[in-house]
Amino acid sequence: MRARRERGKIAETINGLQHIGLPTNDLEKTVAFYEGLGFSVALRTVNEAAGEQVAFLQLKELMIEAYQTGRAAGRAGAVDHIALDVADVDTLFVLLRDGGYELLDDAVRFLPFWARGVRFFTILGPNGEKVEFSQKL
Repeated sequence: MRARRERGKIAETINGLQHIGLPTNDLEKTVAFYEGLGFSVALRTVNEAAGEQVAFLQLKELMIEAYQTGRAAGRAGAVDHIALDVADVDTLFVLLRDGGYELLDDAVRFLPFWARGVRFFTILGPNGEKVEFSQKL
């Protein structure tokens, strides 16, 4: 019964898909490719902590976060993470931590993306996929 109640609380905090994280070895080539498909650059920034150039590419409600790592797989299965947009990242962090999910972050993290930044954390899915829960500030 508790698991069902917790699932309801978790579901209440998730708004939908926020972005798909795509590592690349050539950011400009990636931007040009997605622009050719009708995407536009919503934001260009730098992840100072990782030393990576970042471009958020948007088409309607779909967002791709492309970031230059120099270590991208360059083959099928290269998507790094799925990010879900959430209303309350702190509450969700506690719910998932206490629910026994495998957290990849010890705490909610911050990046200075967008106008006021973004707070997020990541868990590991059953197939090795990374699922990020992200709240734009």
